[in-house]
Amino acid sequence: MLLLALDTATPAVTVALHDGTDVIASSSQVDARRHGELLLPAVDRVLAEAGLKLDAVTGIVVGIGPGPYTGLRVGLMTADTFGLALGVPVHGVCTLDGLAYAADVEKGPFVVATDARRKEVYWARYADSRTRLTEPAVDRPADIAEVVKGLPAVGAGALLYPDTFPVAHAPEHVSAAALASLAAERLAAGEELPAPRPLYLRRPDAQVPKNYKVVTPK
Repeated sequence: MLLLALDTATPAVTVALHDGTDVIASSSQVDARRHGELLLPAVDRVLAEAGLKLDAVTGIVVGIGPGPYTGLRVGLMTADTFGLALGVPVHGVCTLDGLAYAADVEKGPFVVATDARRKEVYWARYADSRTRLTEPAVDRPADIAEVVKGLPAVGAGALLYPDTFPVAHAPEHVSAAALASLAAERLAAGEELPAPRPLYLRRPDAQVPKNYKVVTPK
């Protein structure tokens, strides 16, 4: 097994290689505006670090979000392209699950919250680092304050809203190393991973205007 993992659902552009036992190379850069520019060089970098070529990869792991449309689609389209070119399976992993897996929390339950912009967070509740209790959702922090009250929290969303998440833990952003390790663990156990389809949770900003005037030639 050689898994190439990548995620662009958060401001982190993150890539890793996993040989089925351990992470053998990884790279992470935080830049919310340069996902498309930074992702492929990061893939080249981890392959070079491991001394391997792309054709050695036997599977792709990609973070499926939730995340903003523009960033998230970069990782998903790249993963699909690699999968088609190499003829290997592409596995999805919820980005929040990757954060939970790497969480610096001794025991559950706890919450993972990432920045959804618009003064909202993407979040889910976990029993432990491997067990999600709720489906990913997007909400204003104040609207879920009672639901998450007293729970430790992980992620950039928790750091942004300390009134709702007073006890915040690392990591701030997801790492492909965690995604790859979680995926390898689940695949080894015979579990089926999600399809590589995006969890947007919100409608796109761009919409067809209502009541627009149709202009036709006479």
